[in-house]
Amino acid sequence: MGSRQSALALTQTNHVIASLEALARREGIEAEFELRKIVTRGDRILDVTLSKVGGKGLFVKEIEQAMLDHEIDFAVHSMKDMPAELPEGLMIGCVPEREDPRDALITRQGWTLQTLPQGAKLGTSSLRRSAQMKYMRPDLNVEWLRGNIDSRLKRLDDGQFDAILLASAGLKRMGWEEKITEAVDPDLCVPAVGQGALAIECREGDEELLALLKLYHHERTARAVEAERAFLKTLNGGCQIPIGAHAVLDGDGETLTLTGIVGSADGSELLRETLRGADGRKLGVALGEELLARGAERILAEARE
Repeated sequence: MGSRQSALALTQTNHVIASLEALARREGIEAEFELRKIVTRGDRILDVTLSKVGGKGLFVKEIEQAMLDHEIDFAVHSMKDMPAELPEGLMIGCVPEREDPRDALITRQGWTLQTLPQGAKLGTSSLRRSAQMKYMRPDLNVEWLRGNIDSRLKRLDDGQFDAILLASAGLKRMGWEEKITEAVDPDLCVPAVGQGALAIECREGDEELLALLKLYHHERTARAVEAERAFLKTLNGGCQIPIGAHAVLDGDGETLTLTGIVGSADGSELLRETLRGADGRKLGVALGEELLARGAERILAEARE
């Protein structure tokens, strides 16, 4: 199993290994796992924003190549890092149950999004978060903040920022939930596509591995993520563009509610729409086409330029 070397990536990967080992024992399957650490381009480039160095794919390409070269058999990714299109020969073999998809606000003085003082310095590594914050709170001083979770929290503690935005899921998986000042309602800040979910990627046709991964698969999460990723693919989006989507499967187990946003990097424009339907892929495509018809195509073109 391949993994990035960050503390969060290793925590996620080791959790998956432990879960698969338990499932294998339960089913009487012989399975041994070996962890291979891989450095990605996204791990090496820390002094510029992701949008300026390629966006999505920065944290997975080297790992995917190792899979294609048969150096590793599968890998655990944060779903939000996954490009809409996968390399030929690879597939998402399993989507485990989702952790909290919300963004997390962490502040030094216990401020919430509503009570952050005018001019407060807010750090984020995400154009999506930045655009929504600038749109909602144009009085804030939003600045980019790269690095792993540990280094971002340290810069907050050192007083370089008044507040930072991170993914709740990563903090919870690290056991740092108590650091969260406010779990931001998705109605205020729409999460990234796939945020809170994991993607276990493997080679197509690896039937023995796929049989084991099937035991770990969570269909409700997979259906929600399918809708979000179809939206992303329709917009041909990535980290270079402020795009967000959040799908929730209703209590009936059939109907999905999908909300998507497309915004300008400076926060001056923000398009938002919600649709409901049973087919996740069709729903994501329909929502993407709806926003394109409302002007998202122009916003996306300007952002790419």
